[in-house]
Amino acid sequence: MGTLTSAKPILAIAAALMLSACGGGFGAGGGTNAGALPPGHPESTTGTGSSVWDIFKPSDAGTNVKVNKYIWNASLDVLNFLPVESVDPFSGVITTGYGRPPGGGSAYRATILVSDPALEARSLNVALQTRNGPVSTATARAVEDAILARARQLRVADARF
Repeated sequence: MGTLTSAKPILAIAAALMLSACGGGFGAGGGTNAGALPPGHPESTTGTGSSVWDIFKPSDAGTNVKVNKYIWNASLDVLNFLPVESVDPFSGVITTGYGRPPGGGSAYRATILVSDPALEARSLNVALQTRNGPVSTATARAVEDAILARARQLRVADARF
């Protein structure tokens, strides 16, 4: 325990030194003359230069989601008995953990890929597996058909409004 408590001040000093290296200088003669730099120069405070803090600014470039919202929502509706482990609407992947369907005996998990913004069967790919391995193609096709049918229902309901 003594080694850990003596390491804390060393880590704090190292962190302070790393952060102080990020500064552009303080006071007279310490660093560059930011006013003499042209606008847009990375070290200029008056230009449009970038900094480390730019990663926290929202950017609207390339944030369009390229998946069909009806297929996406239908996938979550149809497979709602499976616990969702991860979702990525930008790549169109939904990954679930193992779960048992209502009235079913076998536990399944699924990986769903929504690859296109069109409401078509080619936009959907479902990979199902049990604890013993992948399921039959007919079972995966039946789940895909159920998801597509639900997606069409959502689309029709949305068109009414």
